[in-house]
Amino acid sequence: MRTLTPAEKLLRSLGIASPTEIDVEAIAWDAGADVRFAELDSCEARIIGYGERAIITVEERSLPTRKRFSIAHELGHWKYHRGRSFVCRKDDIGNPTRGPADPERVADAYAADLLLPAYLFAPLAGKSKKTTFEVIDNLRAEFQTSRTATALRMVDYGPEPAMLVCHSPMRRLWFKRGPDVPDRWFPRAELDAESFAFEVLHGRTERTPRSLIGADAWFDRRDAEQYEVFEQTVRTAAGGSLTLLTFKSTEMLES
Repeated sequence: MRTLTPAEKLLRSLGIASPTEIDVEAIAWDAGADVRFAELDSCEARIIGYGERAIITVEERSLPTRKRFSIAHELGHWKYHRGRSFVCRKDDIGNPTRGPADPERVADAYAADLLLPAYLFAPLAGKSKKTTFEVIDNLRAEFQTSRTATALRMVDYGPEPAMLVCHSPMRRLWFKRGPDVPDRWFPRAELDAESFAFEVLHGRTERTPRSLIGADAWFDRRDAEQYEVFEQTVRTAAGGSLTLLTFKSTEMLES
C-alpha cells in the first residue's frame, strides 16, 4: 500500500473523493490562507504570512489552470516554508529543471499532489491502457490542470513505462523518466531530424499520432538501434515541443 503524501492526507481528511471536489480556493481558506487575484508585474504569485494566517495573491491574467496550480504551489510554501515570504516568478512555478530540494520544486510537488492526487489519478489513468496525449487531455479536463502537469503525472502513474521530453526550438529543456525506466536511457541533447517531433518543433505539425520509431532516434546508446519506442509529440503554447516516449520492449526496462 502506497503511503499518502501530506497533500493527499489533507484531501482525504476533507472527504475529497473525486477530481471535481478539489476546490483549491476553499482548501486554501481551510488552511488559513486567503486567495486574492490582481495584476502582478514582476511575479506569477506570492504568499505573505503572519502567524496562522496568510494572503496568497495570484496573477489574474493567467489561464484558469495556471491560477489553480499557482494557488496550490503557494500552499506548498505555506506547508513547508511557513515563516518565510515568497514572490514566485513565472519560471519558479512548474519548472522541472530545479533540483528536488529547491523550495520551488518542493512547492511544485505539493501542488501536484494536491491537484492530481495519486489515489484519484492512478485509477483513472490506468483505465486507458495506453499513455497518449488524447488520454492526458481527457484527464486534464477532469482535473482542471495543464497538459504539462498532467503529462508529468501520467509518466509517474500511467499504464505504460514512459518518458516525457520537452524541447525549445534551440535545445532540450528537460525530461522526466517514469519509475520503471532505467537511468541508462538518457535522451539525446539535440532533437534528431528523423524523429516525428522534429516536424512539430520546426514545421507546421501541431500533434503527431502515436507511432513506432527506432530508439536510436532518441537515445545515443550503441544498443538503442536494436529497439523501438512509441513516440507522440505536441506543440507547446511557447512554441516548443512535448514528447511522450513509451517503452514497448521489456529488454529496455531490465536493470
